[in-house]
Amino acid sequence: MPSVTHDDAPPLADLMPWSVAPLRPGRAWPTAPDPACLRARWDALLKARGPDREALFEPTRSRTLHTAVGQLPGRVGGTERLARAEGPCAEPVRVLAAPFDEQWLIPDHRLLDAARPELWRVADGRQVFVVETGAGSAEGAALLATSLLPALRAGRVRPLYRRPGGTEPNVAPGLAEHLSDRLGERVTALDLLAWILAAVRPDLTVPLTGDAGLWTRGVELGRRTLWLMRRDGERPRLPGGRRPYVRAPLPARPLTLRYDRDEETLHLDGGRVSPVPPQAWDHRVAGVRVLEAWFTARTAPAAPGTLAAIRPAVWPQSWTSELLELITVLTLLAEVRPLRVGPAVASPVTRTDLGRAGVLPPPSASRRPASVLGHREEGPEGQFALL
Repeated sequence: MPSVTHDDAPPLADLMPWSVAPLRPGRAWPTAPDPACLRARWDALLKARGPDREALFEPTRSRTLHTAVGQLPGRVGGTERLARAEGPCAEPVRVLAAPFDEQWLIPDHRLLDAARPELWRVADGRQVFVVETGAGSAEGAALLATSLLPALRAGRVRPLYRRPGGTEPNVAPGLAEHLSDRLGERVTALDLLAWILAAVRPDLTVPLTGDAGLWTRGVELGRRTLWLMRRDGERPRLPGGRRPYVRAPLPARPLTLRYDRDEETLHLDGGRVSPVPPQAWDHRVAGVRVLEAWFTARTAPAAPGTLAAIRPAVWPQSWTSELLELITVLTLLAEVRPLRVGPAVASPVTRTDLGRAGVLPPPSASRRPASVLGHREEGPEGQFALL
């Protein structure tokens, strides 16, 4: 059978038409690996007055202490201007702050330069956010997938569903039906996402196939990739002696990270974690080593007197557990990578084929967010938004 050429594979932007620009906080301090320090930062901000509060806030052109904005969809928090704000910190929420780095965010619209409310409206337990990493090469994953709201500096974000509750898939109209006819089996939105994760190219084109056997293998591989990236449900584990352990206690405040390739050991000052397979240490996204970036986010010094300088006094035990799990996930993903769908597929379903079938290009309405307003959203100063 002929194989699809790279040039005739449909782009991801047509297969999942609706996308949103990444969330842009504008300041670092509302995000942190520890939720308790976020509450302490908020308290420190509110205790300050006048120019001191303004300096701590770190104003930008988009956000100052006097900016009027409404609540984030689905969140409870104040809407009065920050210059006279009172009350407790909004309960921090878990977000994907960097590739494979789950942190916490204060979900307060007043703190975020570009909060992307359309993403908050569709975020729930069934949603999957696909994030373009901007890798642009064969090194590292071109896409990330997460159940958490993405708050990382990356490319476009493509929700799997356009509405809450896992309804109205963000898939080109008619695509699932066309593939179902070609494959002789029902294709769901989750199946298509799994295939995309298994087959996407660095340039974000996605070869499709009408070969049922190849499709099944690709979907199975993609579902495992999705499970490892989302890290929800049963936690991933490596068998037996391959599991990473703390061999020497980590210090209260580790400052350096070093990897011994011969011993497969990660050194955090005098603390030791092993075994850490080389493929976990070498895992990069957009050229950045994931484990180094994860460690730096927790240990890099912040400017004295800033809110970002408010941090845990000692290394929390939860960070150690997260590190061990991250090593496991990166190791298992490295085992999946060689099994990915190759640069050409049998029985190709090309961009030209989809154009003739009327599937591509997708209608312009599919590139815009759906109307998902299921409740009244509070606007600035307690008034309800008219949407």
